[in-house]
Amino acid sequence: MKYLFLKLLSFFYGMATSLRNELFNLKILSSREFDIPVISIGNITVGGTGKTPHTEYIAGLLKSNFKVATLSRGYKRKTRGFYIVEGTSKVTQVGDEPLQMKLKFNDLTVAVDANRVRGIEKLLALPLKPEVILLDDAFQHRYVTPGINILLTDYNHLITKDSLLPYGRLREFASNKIRATIIIVTKCPPELKPIDERIITKELEIRPYQNLYFSKIDYGKLIPVFPEDASLKSTELVEGLTVLMITGIANPSTLKDYLLRGSHDIHELNFPDHHQYTTKDLIRITTKFESLSSGRKVIVTTEKDMVRFRDFESVSDIIRKNMYYIPLKISFLNNAGKEFDQKILKYVRDNKSNFNLYSKSNRI
Repeated sequence: MKYLFLKLLSFFYGMATSLRNELFNLKILSSREFDIPVISIGNITVGGTGKTPHTEYIAGLLKSNFKVATLSRGYKRKTRGFYIVEGTSKVTQVGDEPLQMKLKFNDLTVAVDANRVRGIEKLLALPLKPEVILLDDAFQHRYVTPGINILLTDYNHLITKDSLLPYGRLREFASNKIRATIIIVTKCPPELKPIDERIITKELEIRPYQNLYFSKIDYGKLIPVFPEDASLKSTELVEGLTVLMITGIANPSTLKDYLLRGSHDIHELNFPDHHQYTTKDLIRITTKFESLSSGRKVIVTTEKDMVRFRDFESVSDIIRKNMYYIPLKISFLNNAGKEFDQKILKYVRDNKSNFNLYSKSNRI
């Protein structure tokens, strides 16, 4: 009965999202196109496809040659409107992922605004206006027409094998993938076989105007969350190390699989995605860590969780000495990264020239 009820809710949800998309298709609801390169990175699934690391990848690719800005809504922040993210900002002001990006790329302009049109207008009004804007998690935000629309889908949960909310995890029908110019299958195993790629390509029904890529996650060394108190600046996973894994992300299984390569004694405390940790949570983490009998033990969390823990003014010495996070980045399989990079760079170079000409003509 419960599943039947959820399917019924999914049916009405699907009708609502389809009506909204049709209003945009018929131009009853308008979509704004800007005279500046705009790249959208998003998904159809609720959480967990790797939007932030892919946005960081593109930002890292572009920032040496262009003035780059990222714009997201700042999920679960307690502020409203347009906000420029600083390295000293709090998660409650800007959200965890925008702050994570600012801490990684200090020279990047990182902004948050739920209204992406207004956010872009505010960015273009800055004294040092950006030359390219990356929209993080904006596939459903159709009030802006991006020049490149990148859609991510998790290898382990392809959008074509999922259902609409609330029965499944899809924000809209998988058929709306036709809006994407680039589709990336994320979190792939490093040794993905050619036959698996062909099966996925057929499953996704890639159109002639679309490009398909496969990416994987690469984890770095363990880095202390509180470096001033940790005994080690960074460390590799060590065989026989006992790990208490703390996560507030949509899908912690990928991180756990990685940790299992270096430790077979893993204990978990998993919280909801974008969880705002409390003092009570810190006490629970401390108590759990103290209960582990191993003499060689660490607390391991994610980079996104790290920015939340650093907001606390008071943290127990045990956590400060033993908590590490694992930075991650993405790479493309089958040496396809060079092709992807060239496609992004060409789009930005070509359209940056158009933007400069447009701006100059407006000044004359």
